[in-house]
Amino acid sequence: MANGQWYPPEWPDRIRALADGTLTPVSPKRAATVLLLKDTEAGPAVHMLRRRASMAFAGGAYAYPGGGVDPRDDDTRIRWAGPPRASWAERLGVDEAGAQAIVCAAVRETYEEAGVLLAGPDPDTVVGDTTGDDWEADRAALVAREQSFAEFLHRRGLVLRSDLLGAWARWITPEFESRRYDTWFFAAVLPEGQRTRNASTEADRTVWIRPAEAAAGYDRGELLMMPPTIAALRELLPYGTAAEALVAAAARDLTPVQATARLRDGEIVLSWPGHEEFTKHVPSSSAPADATGGGRP
Repeated sequence: MANGQWYPPEWPDRIRALADGTLTPVSPKRAATVLLLKDTEAGPAVHMLRRRASMAFAGGAYAYPGGGVDPRDDDTRIRWAGPPRASWAERLGVDEAGAQAIVCAAVRETYEEAGVLLAGPDPDTVVGDTTGDDWEADRAALVAREQSFAEFLHRRGLVLRSDLLGAWARWITPEFESRRYDTWFFAAVLPEGQRTRNASTEADRTVWIRPAEAAAGYDRGELLMMPPTIAALRELLPYGTAAEALVAAAARDLTPVQATARLRDGEIVLSWPGHEEFTKHVPSSSAPADATGGGRP
């Protein structure tokens, strides 16, 4: 039985076009996504959303809360708790402004799509229930880009809790894909007193699910996922609690995962180095030379 690996049917043509020089790769946009975890009696569970089937990119696929960096996410007015920006810059492989923008994107997107806010009145606390009408109005204004995340935090007197995040992985979309992202994956534990909800206009379903259960659904072909999504699920399997996974994030390798596509024996071989399970063999009647790229959250 085929698994649930997301694979766009237009990729072979785009790979050939990239190889023969008729396709110019677009520059990837920076993005962030969060593996939001909580403990259950059966072990840790992760919050996932299913993208609406009508979505142009990965419709019907399961993913984590996340999205692109807002240019305003590097606003210097943000009150910051946890590792300093310089430490995050070294960890993420970017400059300090870029590090703040990426971390802010992770926190902002988790709030926008799951209603969970990793921020508090001071460096040692986190806000409680965020489901009230006033919170929802602020969340909607963020989604509409009517206010920046910095403005939201400043007006509410909140500190961004970067210490509640752990950098998990980094994936870059293939050069032959029309929508490209350079995405940092983070792990976080659901703060006490907060609860998730389907706040995303891009999702038709959300679920808390154990990584092993989600991976089994993918293996049976029942849950559609992109390679970075299922890879993260498998990487969560060894951990018995959400806190253990968050601690383990500190030692994770953040070398970007980028796919390669090449012609071999009359077929296109698409592979992600270090993730052999995603290798695809696609028949090809023409002969592309070589193309390289990566993945999307």
